[in-house]
Amino acid sequence: MWKFHRAGPLAVLLLWLALAVAAGPYTMRLGEVAPSSQAVQLPAGAESARVARLLNPTAQDDLLPLAVIWTPRKGGEKITAAQQQAVRQITTRLAGSTAVPVLAADGRALTAVIAARPSELAAQLNAIRQAATTVDGTHVDLAGPAAAQADLDGAFAKTDSMLLAVTLAGVLLILLAVYRSLVMPLLVIAGSLVALAAACAVLYALARPGWLAIDGQTQGIVFVLVIGASTDYALLLAARHREELAQHPDAAQAMKAACRATAPPVLASAATIACAMMTLTFSDLPAEQALGPAVAIAMACCAAVSLTFLPALLLVCGRRALRPATASQTGEDGRRTKAGRAIECRPRRVWAGCLVLLAAGAACAPFLAQSGVPLHQALPAGSPSATGQHVLARHFPAGTASPLIIIAPATRMTEVREKAAATPGVAATDVHPGPERTAQVMATLADAPDSAQARATVVRLRGSLAGTGALVGGQSAQLTDLHETSVGGHRLIMPLVLAVVLVVLIVLLRCLLLPLLLVAAAWVSLFTAFGAAALVLQLVVGSAATEPAVVLFSFVFLVALGVDYNIFLVHRIRAEALHHGTTAGVHRALATTSGVISAAGLILAATFAALIVMPLLYLAQIGCIVAIGVLIDTLLVRLFLVPALILDLGPRTWWPTRLPADLSRPRIGPPPHMGEPGLTTASTPVP
Repeated sequence: MWKFHRAGPLAVLLLWLALAVAAGPYTMRLGEVAPSSQAVQLPAGAESARVARLLNPTAQDDLLPLAVIWTPRKGGEKITAAQQQAVRQITTRLAGSTAVPVLAADGRALTAVIAARPSELAAQLNAIRQAATTVDGTHVDLAGPAAAQADLDGAFAKTDSMLLAVTLAGVLLILLAVYRSLVMPLLVIAGSLVALAAACAVLYALARPGWLAIDGQTQGIVFVLVIGASTDYALLLAARHREELAQHPDAAQAMKAACRATAPPVLASAATIACAMMTLTFSDLPAEQALGPAVAIAMACCAAVSLTFLPALLLVCGRRALRPATASQTGEDGRRTKAGRAIECRPRRVWAGCLVLLAAGAACAPFLAQSGVPLHQALPAGSPSATGQHVLARHFPAGTASPLIIIAPATRMTEVREKAAATPGVAATDVHPGPERTAQVMATLADAPDSAQARATVVRLRGSLAGTGALVGGQSAQLTDLHETSVGGHRLIMPLVLAVVLVVLIVLLRCLLLPLLLVAAAWVSLFTAFGAAALVLQLVVGSAATEPAVVLFSFVFLVALGVDYNIFLVHRIRAEALHHGTTAGVHRALATTSGVISAAGLILAATFAALIVMPLLYLAQIGCIVAIGVLIDTLLVRLFLVPALILDLGPRTWWPTRLPADLSRPRIGPPPHMGEPGLTTASTPVP
């Protein structure tokens, strides 16, 4: 890293800018390599995946069911015989004899299920809609997996640039408030964009040949995380550089000292997030497996840019980039010192009060139910597929668009059909020829195929068919397998995340007790974030139901990010405590890092909150949960709970080690202000 400085900051700057120009276009091209079929997300050994392989042995793109619904334009009228004849002609032309129009029991709707290819889905649906609208006197709606996928693809195609713009706008506003000038915020954002371009280029190169699956969800998370983390690291480096300029007249020497001081916590932070996310590779779901390496690559780019490009940029721009100085940047904030004194007077009461507040929020965590959200409800309000699903459910069984596919031995077809028809939640059954001496029993469900009720029907159906050799597949079965696998993976991945974070903290802090306390604090604040988010979602959306993957991703992010800000603080406390003792170290660390870490937390919360603009409810829920959790960690856990615990424990904080300054029992007192000599030393590698 420091060799770059010897080679010249301008050379480093030009090298990164050249890479950014080459990699920049890939920021908006990740959507080109997104998988188009849900089947790629199925666990390999799932029963529904076995059915998919039997029906599609060549592993081509699975066809998506599309329900076309005709209803009379005038309410209360019924479908006429002429309209039925016209519909039959259209469906024969579009899908041959496989699509048979079905008249609703009330005679007020007609539907036909047509298979659509995932590739060029929007064009196919437009052609089908245009053909269907030629039936006089009818209104046409589209529903089913194909219609929902088309709406989802269209919504994501419009939000890449919107998400980036909203994220950068939020970051810029906070940076303007922190620095009260335009130069430094623009430099920080430039570093974030360079890191994002580098990360997206690497991800595109891996996704293009199929080595890594990058979908819209992963892309959105990578966008906000790279912008937020890069900005946070830039704030830490700039603050430390300002401190070192007071000790070193030479800017290059000051930057070298700042990089030496900032590198350990920045690298530990990036390693914590990357290692925590890499535990997702132990998941049985390919979509979850892909997110771990994607985030790890993104964090590596953030750390590299923050410790090479940004130092070079600050050196080239000179001291004027850091003007004007404010109290929140320099640490000359008397209120922070008073807060430290107040914590020192009654540390046990402070951390006990913090735990009471956290426990009150955590009591609402059970309201964040992992019952799942149907896709037509997760899409933006007014989506055509959601409207079509409501029309379909008014006139037909809600599962008409995507029936279950039961593959049964031909010799037991009758038995399987009878048991399926007798299963509660199955509205109708039909039989078709199957592959290699098997039969297909099509079971239409009474509930929407992606609902919790449909998943319960799948479980009952599989139980009733046990011992018959039948396999249950189809959309509802796939979603059931995804849900069960995701919930089961929590029991493995969540302890792994805690273990990984604990190891990183032990290596960084060289003790055992404090890392255990930091992980425990992150665990408690996690459930507080879940509870607070459940209340917010209930008030804003009207429901706190979510997917298991949302809970898992939020858990991993909150544990990693919650410990992340404690790393910045506690590493500084330890560095100060080595020379001044634990109590004085807490005061000095609070005085010098409170402003910058608080600003960093606000920025990261704002970047994750930007996920609310995404078209899928799941991503908005992740953004809401993580943003609330980051604010709790930044403003409560890091500012009050952790300092109070350290002050209460005193030298025992570093068990099983002891710090030399604590052994010599130095005089304990409040730290001097930044303008006084002795607050920091340029040779001390602290952030």
